[in-house]
Amino acid sequence: MLVNLSILDFVIVDKMSLDFKSGFSALTGETGAGKSILIDALSLALGQRNDAEVVRLHQDKADISAIFDIKHNQEAIDWLKENELESDGHDLILRRVIHVDGKSRAFINGKVVTLQQLKELGESLVDIYSQNSHHSLLKLSAQRQILDDFGGHSDLALKTYHLYQAWNKLHLQSIEYEKNAQIYSEELAEVRDKVRELKQLSFSFNDWEVLQQEHIMMSHGHELIEDINFCIQILEKDDTAIFDRLHLVQQKISHAISIDEKLKESSELIDSINIQTEELLRSLNRYLQKVDLDPEKLKDIEARIQSIHNFGRKHRIKPEDFESILLTWQERMDLLESYQSDDGIEKKEKIAFKAFNESAQLLSQARKTASETLSRNITQAMQKLSFSHGRFEVKLMPQGPMANGLEYIEFLVAPHLGAELRPIHKAASGGELSRLSLAIRVASISKANVPCMIFDEVDVGIGGSVAEIVGKLLKELGNHNQRQVLVITHLPQVASLALYHFKVHKTQENNQTLSHIQLMDEQMRIDEIARMLGGLLITETTREHAKEMLQI
Repeated sequence: MLVNLSILDFVIVDKMSLDFKSGFSALTGETGAGKSILIDALSLALGQRNDAEVVRLHQDKADISAIFDIKHNQEAIDWLKENELESDGHDLILRRVIHVDGKSRAFINGKVVTLQQLKELGESLVDIYSQNSHHSLLKLSAQRQILDDFGGHSDLALKTYHLYQAWNKLHLQSIEYEKNAQIYSEELAEVRDKVRELKQLSFSFNDWEVLQQEHIMMSHGHELIEDINFCIQILEKDDTAIFDRLHLVQQKISHAISIDEKLKESSELIDSINIQTEELLRSLNRYLQKVDLDPEKLKDIEARIQSIHNFGRKHRIKPEDFESILLTWQERMDLLESYQSDDGIEKKEKIAFKAFNESAQLLSQARKTASETLSRNITQAMQKLSFSHGRFEVKLMPQGPMANGLEYIEFLVAPHLGAELRPIHKAASGGELSRLSLAIRVASISKANVPCMIFDEVDVGIGGSVAEIVGKLLKELGNHNQRQVLVITHLPQVASLALYHFKVHKTQENNQTLSHIQLMDEQMRIDEIARMLGGLLITETTREHAKEMLQI
């Protein structure tokens, strides 16, 4: 849901900030007052391409920000997560800065993004229906989604999609295997040999590190023993042995402490040093007793190290990668073996296709039933909106297996008596397309996932009772599940039914024309509806008529 739109130095707007709520809101004003500015600004914040002329005269840049509440918009939440642009709360902030030279920058939650990213996200936030805008209802994917939502079988459509992906993966593997059966057979033999050879090494990286350390020790064993014996000699066996000298120091300090007790700490230190020295001697002697410099063992170690290096060089693999590559080879071997097994890829493909086909057949039947009902509902809604004798049809065109089922779905319309059913983008003019969009949304809204809808002059070319019907339908749209409907209108029958009413007006300030939009209170609404009813001269009669329409 759109929460706030802030506009700075855009066309004839100097500074504007508008807050919006859920439900039906109307936007009215004199012709040329700048009602389309709001839609134009929001469209740019949603990723529409721009030109430099949108920057207000004598300014360097235009700055547009739109804040959305997306706590109930899972599609937008998922997109943000996939693109690592999610925010901590439920608010989403889109921003577009357009410079006077035509260059622009786009932001999502304060992070710089591409225009394409802004556009992708924008498609899950707002649908704009106007004579000039390209909106989602013209896309076959949106038409399919409307039908599936209306029929209540979106979960079945999603299941069918996943079953198709599973089958198609096996199908492509099967084709690839048939084309390269001999190559795969040779690859399997090669992989088997490599797996067997690597397993025979009984390799583990932890053992490999221990083995290398042991090899270093045994290769320098004599040098190591010489060093240890030298240390023992210095500590204990030399004429100036450290151990004997430490004992002498200990005796002297023991005598001195009887004279001055302040040497107690020094006495404790020399005692500790003597104990540690004795422990060091014992440790070095134990090491000498355990050290094993068996030449045969060294040969075995060198032979194992050599076999590991030989395997690594042969397959161009470092020993630290042996364990991971074994898993990779094993997985590849299992896959290739599965191709040749009794329940190999051909059988798996048949099972997967059967599961997909059963789900797709159920989906086709559900779509057929829903399409008949939806066609009737939209036809009835069209005829209420001055499409006399108009017809609508949801056409299902059978196709081969596809991710979205077994048929293409397209909306066809005949706007008047004798007209041929044609795709909606070809059969309806700009004004008709807006009203047709309204009919489609009203007829299918119960389960549709469109949080914010904007209709620009959906009432062009109609009046009287039809205008009142349009207003009631728009109000009905806004009453569904906290949805937001914003309508730009010239008709008092439509505006009077809005929950919130904004007025657009122009002022002349400092030799400049500026456009302003404000939310009206009750008295202002009465005056505005009266203006729409009676023109520039507002009488008490028109005011009373306005109050009646507003039910005040």
